[in-house]
Amino acid sequence: MSWTDERVTTLKKLWLDGLSASQIAKQLGGVTRNAVIGKVHRLGLSGRAAPSQPARPAFKAPRPARPAAASTIPTAPRRVVAAEPVAPTPAPVAAHQQPSVPVLRNEAPGSATVLTLGAHMCKWPIGDPSSDSFTFCGRRSSEGPYCVEHARVAYQPQQSTKKKGGATELARSLRRYI
Repeated sequence: MSWTDERVTTLKKLWLDGLSASQIAKQLGGVTRNAVIGKVHRLGLSGRAAPSQPARPAFKAPRPARPAAASTIPTAPRRVVAAEPVAPTPAPVAAHQQPSVPVLRNEAPGSATVLTLGAHMCKWPIGDPSSDSFTFCGRRSSEGPYCVEHARVAYQPQQSTKKKGGATELARSLRRYI
């Protein structure tokens, strides 16, 4: 269908009323949304009286209220402060000994900054990254990014679990698909 003067005036009126190109195309009939957009562009009808509104409003669930205690959450992880550094004592070796949990202690600032950090230096962060006193450990690291002490904290051994029976485990995993 061609653009008659009557259809162009209808297009201008509907466009300025804020209807979408799809809605205008439906009302005019015989033209596509893209044809309407092209004609609007050629006519220079850029401004609108009101923005186009969707046919039905989208439902937005209300946000839950923030708890009042949220402001008391610390920004940096808490560290357990040991009274004194204690030298490790050899423990008797048991058959099923649980790995010892390393004690986190409040550390003195490290010797390395982002600019001085080298390839074989411990990259364990010390302090709050947003503060000026933020540093890295900086001790010698033999394998990986951390020194021996920080590697013990970062890489916890996997806890052993009982081996599950093959048939029982298969039946349990198949229940998800049934």
